[in-house]
Amino acid sequence: MKQVNKKPSDPDIINEVLEACIIAYPVSSFVISIYQQYQKRGSLSKKQLQGLHGKASAIKDFSTAKLATLEAVIKKMPNRFKSALPEIKPLYEKDKTAGGLIDAILAKYPQHKRVLFLQTKYNNNQPLTPVELDELKKFKQVLKL
Repeated sequence: MKQVNKKPSDPDIINEVLEACIIAYPVSSFVISIYQQYQKRGSLSKKQLQGLHGKASAIKDFSTAKLATLEAVIKKMPNRFKSALPEIKPLYEKDKTAGGLIDAILAKYPQHKRVLFLQTKYNNNQPLTPVELDELKKFKQVLKL
């Protein structure tokens, strides 16, 4: 699977550079692996081509025209950037009003079992349901706090 837009009569610069690098560096695992990948897939990534350019530019008496063509192919390829990780947020943020209601009720009645249950739920970062919030408000009205 060679490049799609390429005419059959066009010279394959990447393959020529790879073959020259294999001759110059016969034991380089990097050159051999990208050569095999190029033969299988028909293309290389931008980073691989940049590494190939670095290897090819170190070869003495290598054609500068082929290096320039390889450089042009590299510049034509798109840059891939990873986006930054999103800011870590807690799954549940404590409701300050519910915490204030719980503290106010327990300050006056520290043994109130239902409010103690809601306090443990609140302290364990479990969200209080609207029904439970309404209970706290009713407790506050009934207890006249």
